[in-house]
Formats: sequence, C-alpha cells, structure tokens
Amino acid sequence: MPRGVPPRLTPMFPRVTAVLVAHHGGDHLRRSLEAIRAQRRAPDALVVVLTEADAGAREIAAAASPTHIVELSQRLSFGEAVRAADRVLDAPESDADALWLLAEDTAPAPEALERLVATLETAKSVAIAGPKLREWDDPDRIATFGRTMTRFGRSVALVAGELDQGQHDGLSDVLGLDSAAILVRHTVWRSLDGFDPALTTVDDALDFSIRARLAGHRVSVVPDAHVRFAGDGVVGPSADPRARATRRRTRAARAAALHRRLVYAPAVVVPVHWLSYLPLAIIRSIRLLLVKSPGAITGEFAAALGTMFSGMKVARARRRLKAARTTGWSAIAPLRMPPDEVRRRRQHAAEERRARARGRKHELQFLGTGGGWVLLVSVVASVALFSWLLGAGGLSGGGILPLSSGLDELWRNAAYGWRDIGAGFVGAADPFAGVLAVLGSLAFWAPSFALVLLWLVAVPAATLGAWFAASRLTERGSVRAVAALVWGLAPPLLVALGDGRPGAVLAHVLLGWLAFAVFGAATSWAAAATASLLFAAVIAAAPSLAPALLLAWIVGLAVSGRAAVRLAGLPLPAVVLFAPLVFEQLGRGAPIALLADPGLPLQSTVPSVWQLALGFPGEPWGGWSALLGDGAVIDPKLLVTLLVVPLIVAALAAVLAPGIRAAVLSLGIVLLGFATAVAAGQIAVAVAGPAAVQLWTGAGLSLAWLGLVFAAVIALSAVRRGGAAIAWLVAVTTIAAVVPTGLAIATAETAIGPAAERTLPAFVGAEADTDPRVTTLRIQPESDGSIRSTLEHGTGTTLDEQSTLEQTLEEMSESEAQLAEVAGNLASRSGFDPDAAIRDFGVSFVLLAPPVGDHREAEATANRARTALDGNSALIAVGETDFGTLWRFSAAEPDAPAAQIPPNAGGALTAIIGAVQLIVLGATLLLSIPTGAGREADRRSVQRRPRRTVRSRKAAAAGGAPETGDPAEPEAETEAGDPAETETGDPAEAETGDLAEAEPETGDLAEPETADQPEPAASTGPAPMDDAAPPEAPDAPATDAPEPSTPGEPPSPDEEPTSGASDLPQPTETKGDDDAR
Repeated sequence: MPRGVPPRLTPMFPRVTAVLVAHHGGDHLRRSLEAIRAQRRAPDALVVVLTEADAGAREIAAAASPTHIVELSQRLSFGEAVRAADRVLDAPESDADALWLLAEDTAPAPEALERLVATLETAKSVAIAGPKLREWDDPDRIATFGRTMTRFGRSVALVAGELDQGQHDGLSDVLGLDSAAILVRHTVWRSLDGFDPALTTVDDALDFSIRARLAGHRVSVVPDAHVRFAGDGVVGPSADPRARATRRRTRAARAAALHRRLVYAPAVVVPVHWLSYLPLAIIRSIRLLLVKSPGAITGEFAAALGTMFSGMKVARARRRLKAARTTGWSAIAPLRMPPDEVRRRRQHAAEERRARARGRKHELQFLGTGGGWVLLVSVVASVALFSWLLGAGGLSGGGILPLSSGLDELWRNAAYGWRDIGAGFVGAADPFAGVLAVLGSLAFWAPSFALVLLWLVAVPAATLGAWFAASRLTERGSVRAVAALVWGLAPPLLVALGDGRPGAVLAHVLLGWLAFAVFGAATSWAAAATASLLFAAVIAAAPSLAPALLLAWIVGLAVSGRAAVRLAGLPLPAVVLFAPLVFEQLGRGAPIALLADPGLPLQSTVPSVWQLALGFPGEPWGGWSALLGDGAVIDPKLLVTLLVVPLIVAALAAVLAPGIRAAVLSLGIVLLGFATAVAAGQIAVAVAGPAAVQLWTGAGLSLAWLGLVFAAVIALSAVRRGGAAIAWLVAVTTIAAVVPTGLAIATAETAIGPAAERTLPAFVGAEADTDPRVTTLRIQPESDGSIRSTLEHGTGTTLDEQSTLEQTLEEMSESEAQLAEVAGNLASRSGFDPDAAIRDFGVSFVLLAPPVGDHREAEATANRARTALDGNSALIAVGETDFGTLWRFSAAEPDAPAAQIPPNAGGALTAIIGAVQLIVLGATLLLSIPTGAGREADRRSVQRRPRRTVRSRKAAAAGGAPETGDPAEPEAETEAGDPAETETGDPAEAETGDLAEAEPETGDLAEPETADQPEPAASTGPAPMDDAAPPEAPDAPATDAPEPSTPGEPPSPDEEPTSGASDLPQPTETKGDDDAR
C-alpha cells in the first residue's frame, strides 16, 4: 500500500448501498464519483440513476463501474429517482442495511460514510443520519446542517451560511434533515415508502424525517461527517441565483408548506385549511406588495391552487403518515423551534438589515447642498405671485370651475357610469376626474379649496421635484438649485397658472417628481410603483403627452438593462384608467379625441414654431410684446431669444460631457416635447361653443423644458472651474425671460381670480339645498350672435363633471339637439310652450349669462333673449345676479323625474370596471409604500458570503460560462453581484416565507410548548433572519450591485457578516411556510 494512503475499511456488515442521482455530467459528477471511490469505508454497492442524462453523464457513470446504472427517459424528482433505484435492489437482509442518498453535486469527505455508518451502528434507534453539508467552492462554510420547524409548521434551517468553526459540533438529535447525502436504514426507507411524491424538491427529507420520528425512530446529524454540496438542483431546489429560479424555489416551497399542512392537520380541520388557502393567498399577496415582492404573487396563487386541486396526493400522504405513525405529535414538540427563538432571529435579522441599509444609504444632503434655501426662495416667489389669492375660498376664470362639494360626488364622477353634464349620458370618466378626486380629498372639508392650494404650492412643489430629480444627476448644490429654480419658474407652468389650466399645472408639477421616481425605479420597487402612479397622473392631466411618454418608456426599457424589470409595468395604471375611455372613443371612430385636454375647453393662441422652440406657450414672446409696446428699442423676439439661449447652449453642451448616453436621452426628451407642442397646435378635437379648441401646446413644452433642464445639469456638472457662475448665469437669464408673465400674475391681470365656491346664483343654490337635482338652463350669447345652451344641476357644473366624451362629439346628440331647440325658442319671441323643457329635462330655472366679449352681435342676441324671456308668461323673473339674469318656471316641480340620475346607470360595467381599476391602483399603491430602512435595500444587497467562480472541465473545454456553487436550499440567497444573473426579464421576488398567516392553532400542530422543553441546538446564538422581510432577494439593480467575488480577490465588506455574525447560525427559512401571528 502506498505510504500516506489511509487503509480502506470494507466490513461485511452492515451493507451500505450508495444511490447517486445525476441529470447531467460535468465536473461535479466526476468529482462526486471520485469522492465515493475515496471513502475509507467504501459502500458495498453503487447504483447510478441517470434521469434524462446526456452522453457525458453516461460516459462518466460507466467509467465509475457502478453496480447498477438505471437510466430513466424523463427527469424525476430526487425521491422518485431513489425509488427507481430501490426497485433494482434486493430486499434488505437486516435492519442495519442502509441507503446512502447522493447526487451529482455531493462530494463526501473520505471519512464521511464511515462516520455516518458508525452513528447507525452505535445507536440502533437512529434511522436517519445526516452529514454537515459544506459549500462546494468554500468548504470552510456550512451550507446547511439540520432542519426543524416552528410551532405552526414553517421549515427552518438550523444552521446555514456560517463559517464552520466547530460551534455546532455538539448538535445530534434533530427534527429533520436536508436530503443531500443522508444515510437511511433500508428497512425504514421501505416501511415509510420513501419520500412523499408530492414533495418534489422542497421539504422532502424534512417530511420523511418527521414520519420517521412519528414511527418511533430518531434522526441525527453527524458533525464530523462532511460533504461538499453545490446545489445543482438534483437534490433539493436549485441554488441558481437568477430571478426565474428564485421564483420557482419560492413557489415550490410554498406548495410544499401548504401540502404538509393538509397532511399533518387533523381530519376535522382539513376542510378549514383547504378553504382558507385562496383567501390567504390574497392576504399574502397584499403583504408581498408591501414588502416589494410583486413577482412572487403568481407563485403564491399557483401554489395555493395547485395544492387545493392536487387530486389524491394529500389523501395518499395522509394514509402513508397514518400507517407509519406510532407516537403522537407531542413526541417531536421539543425539537421544534421555540417562539422566542423565532422572534430573536427575526429581530437580529432586522438589525442586520438596517445596518446594511445604513451603509448603502445615498444621502441627498438636502440642507447641506442648499435645498432648504431653494425651497425658501420658491415659497417667497409663490407668495409674491399669488398674494392676492391668500384667504380666498376658491378660484374662477380660465378653465377653472369649482369641484363637487361632497367626496361621494367627487369619486362618483371619477368612475364609469352617469356623466352628469348637459342632458347626461352613460360613459367612461376622464382619468383626470380621478386626479381631481384625489386632490379634492386633500381638502375634504371644502374640495374646491384644493384648487387654491394647488395654485399656491405649484411653484414650490415643482421646484422641489426638480431639485430631487437633479440630485440623481449631480452632487453639486449650485447646479441642483439652478435646475430647481429654472423648472419651478418655467414659462409653461407660469402661463398655465395665469390661464387657469389645472391639468397643465398638475402635469408640469408632477413631471419633475416622475423623473425623480423613474431614476429611483432602477433600484427600488417602491420608486417604480410611485413612478407608475405619477405616470398615470401626468397622462391623465395632459393626455397629449401620452405618445411622447410612451415612446420615452420604450426607449428607457431598451437602454436600462436589468432595471427594465421594474420599469416594465410603468404604464399599467395609466392603461387601466384610460381603457374604458379608449374603447368608447375607438367605438366612435375618433381615436385622436383621446388626446383632448381634460377639464373645461379653453381657447388659446397657437404660438409660432420659433416661439415654441424657445419654450413659450400663450401670449406672443412670453408677454414681452405687450410689456415693451410697439415702439420698443429691442425686438421682443430677439430679447427672448437672447435670454433663453444660455440654457439651450448649456443643454447642447451636454453631449461634450462624460456620459454621452444620459445627454442624448435628455436631448431626446427635448425633441419629443417640442414635437408634441408643434403637433398639439395643429390638432383640434374639442369644441367650445361655435369654435374648435386646439390642444394646448404648453404640455409638450413642459416635457421639453424637463429635457433642457436635465441636459443643462449634465453639462454644468462637468464644468470644473467657474461652473457655479455659469449655472447662475443660466438661471438669471432664464428667469428674466418670464418676468412679464410673473408680473401679470402678481398684479392679478390674468384670466383667473378668487371666487366663491359656486357658478350659479345664490337663489338657485338655496333651492339646491332642498332639491339637489334642481336644473338650470344656462343660455350663453356667443360673439358670433349665436347662443349656447347647457343644463346645470344643483349648484352648478363642476370641474370633475367635465367629460371629453361630450366635448369631442362631432355632431350633436339627439338630446342636445332637442335642448338647443328649446333654448332657441325660449330666447326668441316664438310663442313657444315651455312645457317640453320642464317635461323632457326637468328645468326649473333659466339663466341668461352675460355675453362673451364686447361684440355687437353678442349684445344684440342678449337683448333679444332678455326681452323674449321677460315676455314669456311661463317664466317668473327672479332678477339680476352676479352670474346673469335669472328666471324661474312657474310650473316647475321639485324633484322633477327628468332631472334625476337614472337608477343603475352604467349597470354591471360600473362595478366591473371600478373593481379592476381599484385592484390595479390599490396594488400599485401598496407597492409604492416605503418599507422602512433596509427592508427593500437589503434585497438588493450582495449575499453575505463570497462566491467563487468555478469552471467545470466540460464548460472550460467548450468555452462555456462558469458554474457557481450554492447551497441547495429553498431559501438560498441570491447573488446580487452580477446584474446579468439577477435581472432576467421579470422582477425577482424577496423571500415570502416570512409572511404571517393568521391560522387557528388546530390539532397536534398547535400543541403548547412547555418551559422545560429543550431548544434545538440552533438556538445557541444564531444570527436571526427576519420573518417579516428576508435579507436578500434576486432583484439587485445593475446600478448598485458590486461585482461578484472571484478567486484571488478579497470579498467586499458588504459580502461579509457584520459584528462577528459569521460564526453564528444563520437560519434560512423555507419560503412560503410561515408562522401564524
């Protein structure tokens, strides 16, 4: 015998048969077979089971000269493959005969089998012995060592992911094991009928160990028996860190937990558990959104439904358990993890998570970089602009109307159903009505006051949003401040404020915050969900931006790499909100009408292309023409150009700065916004009286200004010397360009002004207190001599009642034509009988509004109408009011049937559409809620142990990718170090096994634990893992993920446990199986 080689021990008794299951060849299979041959106590027989094996695996297996080679045409679970091997074996000769269950990625140390066999020989009551599984690429680290479960059945690894310093060598009796490399008595294997076929990957050995315990046997770990384990997925779930594999692990773990619950529960409560699975899936899905794991929701429902409709699998498993059971559940109670230990691990993991989050936290330094001063300046500017608005209860003028006085009306107008405008009709609501409902709810005591608040905070809110968005691009305080002030005082915003365009104001304010959220979406589910809500709100407020924003989204997906996972769902809330309106407009054959500005149609002058290129909607050259007059020394066109050129030059210079892609994308946004503005000036889809109304160009210009600001930030940040001076020059000249608009607003010389919260005379308002549906026919003389008639209910038409479906009708509806005939006859001496107005429309009042403009034709029409109405015997004059001249129908009846909203308007569609929208928006809102320090960030962190990249011989010969070793456990941590592995099409999920399920403590599973029960050995000081949020998940962004460790490189500090936690047991809990609170 060569010197230095240990003697091989080959006793005749007991007989040990090694069963090795392989799916494919490679270095792992070769080294595993070599390790088996190197055993000091060699197995008496070796059976190799090849399941869908390739030629390489067959060649390697044949070279090992096994006793049997079993080839299976399909890939089976590990338990089924061992069962196939058992069928070719003879019956066990004695209780001492054993099966050694191995896989292609389990390489035992030379003394492993000898020590496992010694355990079975010395303790006849031990039926299953398990080794200490170590990392394949890091043999000094424990992959997993023993398994237990909590009081309510959640599977928990006793030890996982720790450096092996012998701290757990005193551990012996355990509740369960992982299936890799366990040694089980052959007679016990057959008497228990092997692994449960329903548990294909997760908890198969744990369930087998529990059945062995209940049959009166013991289960033990052997600390000095070491086996290297790679986690290829042959035995146990694959340890592949990629998102798709993690989702499969999560789903399999949850399905295993639900299956075991039905198998272990007393028969009387099985129906209760079965019925609870679907509601629990819904509850857990909500929690998954809160912990930023949306990708796990599909697996949650798949596991629940798959278990509920698994056929006879549960029944067969219950019969198998009943046939083997000889003791009660109380026999295994001392081996479960006590609740105190579960809580301690949870708290410790939360502390670790927060500590890691603090180490990764990106400080915005709001106050340290001048953010506070910028906010103060914006507040002062807002007060200077709107000092006349302080103390006002409402706004009027331009496109502003009051909001509905009740929250129920606000939200009803945001839903599909009755559109209470004019004669009324059933149809889809404008998504902008939902935005107004949210806005009005903020001032629930007087919703119309929310518009006053919007005008007062618009400039500070826009400024703050731009500052935070700029903070994603630069750390220089001066550049952030300039970007914020230029955006907060941009011409599109000030013109929209002066014209009274609430949709445009909201779109501009929210665009900056949308950009900030999109920047953060690459690394945060909460930011991605917030971005999707803001995306929907911006498009709802300015639908003309939809094509540009959707195109920008598509480009963003193409260039964002692995971050595209989170950005993929960005338009979903907007799609759900707009879907009913889209179907209705497409049904009319008017898809272009979807771009109509929401709210009250408002005429505006279409600027020249040159003025649009400078970013100014509205009045010629930003009001400079009116301010300077006809005899100005300098041409207003030249002056505005000179003032805006510094910003444009700074933006164009961004292409010379480092990071050309960001500059190109920013300038692309400029072009999209400019193209949108030019196109908007050529599209007229709405009607206001006799005139068509073009889309407002300011929404597109807001988008263009956003791109200009970002491009300028990129360029100014790259200037090393004099950058601050140049930045402030850009700010001063750009803000100077809007001085005329600002002066007009500050002096209240714009279209808006403070007003009461009503649009009809007080007499009508008093009547509406007793008859909320009282109807007023408003007759409006137009500048061309025609009249416009509208029906208003209650205290008057509100902003949230406006509908683009009504405004974009190409022809009058039948009811509108009838109403026009009634109004025309009333406004002329025709001897018209007004009974039709009362009968068909329920009209109680007629209001002759002041004529539009000072045109002679309008005045003449108003006089003729006044004379005709005064001479109508069916009308009683009420008198002159602030809103016009008012008459009352003498035959009007309170609560007129024609004025009432039809019952069940909208029918089932109202409920269906509302439910779908609420589910999508509610889920997005839940996902957008921050989870606190460290919870989501921890899922982006690299794992706590370094990985080594190993290339198999076969892969090396083929030039393939390296193989990575990983513990094959349901909760194997994902590697965030390589974005290519962590972001693969769908957002990866965080671990979900920590989600609470409020289930009754039923049957044996709910037995109380006494104070004198021994704790599992894992409770000797483990580093706990939080049940409420797992420390890691495979959704690491490409921007934050460090490179994975490679051989010869020291691991990064983030990859190592902190505070000496490496020598403490890290519980790794099976996903999807959790405690009840």
